[in-house]
Amino acid sequence: MNRLRRLLTASIALAAVAVATPAFAEDSKGKIYYLVPTLLDEFQTESVSAITRFMDDVGYEVVTLNADNKTDMQQSQMNDTILQKPSAIILAAVDFNALAPSIEKARAAGIPVMIFDRQITSTPSDLTSVAGTIEIGQVAAGEIQRLLKEKNGAVKGKVLQVLGDPSDPYTLDIQKGFEDKMKEFPDVRIISLPAMQWEASNAGTIVSDQMVANPDIDLIFLHAAHLSVAAVAALEAKGKKPGDVMMISSNGAPVGLDLIRKGWLNVEVEQPLYAQAAALAMFADKVVNKQEIKPGNYNVLGLDSVMTIENWGPNIKIPGAAITKENVDEPRFWGNLKAPADKIQPVE
Repeated sequence: MNRLRRLLTASIALAAVAVATPAFAEDSKGKIYYLVPTLLDEFQTESVSAITRFMDDVGYEVVTLNADNKTDMQQSQMNDTILQKPSAIILAAVDFNALAPSIEKARAAGIPVMIFDRQITSTPSDLTSVAGTIEIGQVAAGEIQRLLKEKNGAVKGKVLQVLGDPSDPYTLDIQKGFEDKMKEFPDVRIISLPAMQWEASNAGTIVSDQMVANPDIDLIFLHAAHLSVAAVAALEAKGKKPGDVMMISSNGAPVGLDLIRKGWLNVEVEQPLYAQAAALAMFADKVVNKQEIKPGNYNVLGLDSVMTIENWGPNIKIPGAAITKENVDEPRFWGNLKAPADKIQPVE
């Protein structure tokens, strides 16, 4: 999905598009190529580390190719990878529609394709691992209900919801999950405005303008952590201090966790990067060996996840978790950049 996260990661030293991976072990089951869209944000760089680590747990070597957010480069990488005849391909697409023919070409060559994070529904694949975005909105709603009740004695008040770009299904799903769960509370007024192109400065302008138009806003809900940085700057410009206006954001980036520690954010609802990567490893043997993947409930790094069989193939959806000042330092949250020590076991 074409979503922008805060670009806080230092430049990554890359001599070529291939990212170095551990030496190929003699007992390896084979190579899996991971086609990552970019290495310019922390979510993507950490996905490389997590997928490499978890695939090593189940016996596969990972080779990562970085497309630098260029669709034509990723298409070329897919073509080159097919010629290498790997055990499987993991794809996080720069462009959903443009990569569909490449997926079809790989599978026609007998190479299974797993989709990571950026769901593609227009053509079949062998496994998709995604965050439960509607569920992220539902978790946020539950936390907002709790915070409003603590402040106002009941679930009532005024909430400013700052979406990402309205063309992005990621933000629309979060909005749906949030607003559906808030319908039973008519005393909560929700003001929803989009930060076009996921641009942080647009979020800052929205917050600044709304604090003038609606100075009694109780809580601001932002759909990404990097938008919260701009929101904090806007609040500081209005003379606000941490805790004066409650805030929640989602995706779990390091900057969001830092804002929790500083007292600006009450809650960050995580996009479960580590569990999404772990799910790929759990089912890798079945994908590579073209075995049936059964629908049902699976526990992925402690998160209750649901596997369904969709028109585009097996799809595992993993819920996020609420991060607060009480649990912010736990390594299970990807924003701490410390992959959990759990050793991944293949699904029987």
